[in-house]
Amino acid sequence: MKIKILLLSITLVCILEASAQSDTELIEKTLTDYIEGSTNGQPNRLKEAFHPDLNLYYVRNDEVRVWSGKDYILDTKEGQPTGEKGKILSIDYENNAAMAKVEIFNPQNDNTYIDYFMLLKTEGKWTIIHKMFTKK
Repeated sequence: MKIKILLLSITLVCILEASAQSDTELIEKTLTDYIEGSTNGQPNRLKEAFHPDLNLYYVRNDEVRVWSGKDYILDTKEGQPTGEKGKILSIDYENNAAMAKVEIFNPQNDNTYIDYFMLLKTEGKWTIIHKMFTKK
C-alpha cells in the first residue's frame, strides 16, 4: 500500500512539473512571437501574441503615454526588420495569469528597452494583454 501511494505521489508530481514546463514553453512562444514579430517585421506574429484591446504604456516628458496595440502592429512593416534583438529575462505565472520581462536591444547602437508584459491564458493559449516599456 505504501508503495502504491508513493508511486501515485511521484506520478502526480511529474504531471504537475510537466504542466508547469508546458505553460512556461507556451509563454515563451507568445513572447517569441512578440520579439520576432517586432524585430523581423512580421505583424501577423504580433497579432497572434497581442490581445486585440492591448495598449502599450510608456513615460515621455514625465507623462504617461498610451500607444494602441493596433497602431503598433500597423507601424510594423512586413519584411522590414528593425535590426534589433530580443531576450526573455524572466517569466512568473500562477494558474492562468503571468508577468514577463523582455529586453530589446540594437547591436548597432545603445538603444536598449525593457518591456514588461501581463499575459492571460484562455483556451490553452497565452496572450499578451498589457505592455509597458522603458529605456534601460
